[in-house]
Amino acid sequence: MTDPHANPHTNPPADPQANPQADPHPGTRPDPLDTALRLVRAQAAVAKRFDAGLSRLHGVSLSDFTLLLHLGHAPGGRMRRVDLAEALGVTASGVTRGLAPLERIGLVSREAAARDARVAYAALTPTGRERLAEMLYTARKVAAELFAADQWSPDDLDRLAVLLTRLGGTAPDPRPGAATARD
Repeated sequence: MTDPHANPHTNPPADPQANPQADPHPGTRPDPLDTALRLVRAQAAVAKRFDAGLSRLHGVSLSDFTLLLHLGHAPGGRMRRVDLAEALGVTASGVTRGLAPLERIGLVSREAAARDARVAYAALTPTGRERLAEMLYTARKVAAELFAADQWSPDDLDRLAVLLTRLGGTAPDPRPGAATARD
C-alpha cells in the first residue's frame, strides 16, 4: 500500500530504461535537484562516450578536442589564451594546463602578439588542423550513435538543443573564423 503522505520526489525515479517516456512524477512538478542530477549523469555518460572514441583513435580527450575545436573555428586558427579560457569556461591556468600536452605533441603552438608581447595566442599548427579534421569525423560518428534516428526524432534533437541552450549550453560557432580577432 502506498503512503498518501509520502513525498513523490523522495521515491526512486522510474526506470527510464523500462519506459523512457514514463513521467516519474505524474501530476507534480519534477524535483529540480533530481532533474539537475540526471543532467549531470547524462553529461558524464556523453563525455565518457566521446572520450572513449577520441582517445582510442586519436589519443585525445573530449576536453582536448573541445579546445582544438575552438581554435579551429577562430580566425586564423588562433585565439588569445584568455579568450580561449573564457570560451571553455576554465581559468587561464586551466587553459595553460590543457594546452601544454597539445603543444608537446605538435597540435598547438604558442604565439606572441605582434603589437603587445604580454598577449599570448594559442594557434593550431598545420598538423593540428589535419588531426582536428580526423577528430571531427570521429566526434560526428559518436554523436550519430548517441542520437540514433531510431531513438531520437529531429524534433527531439531540436527541443533538446533549445533546452540545453537555455541552461547555457552553447557550442563553438561551426563557421570557420566566426570568432573575432583581437591584438
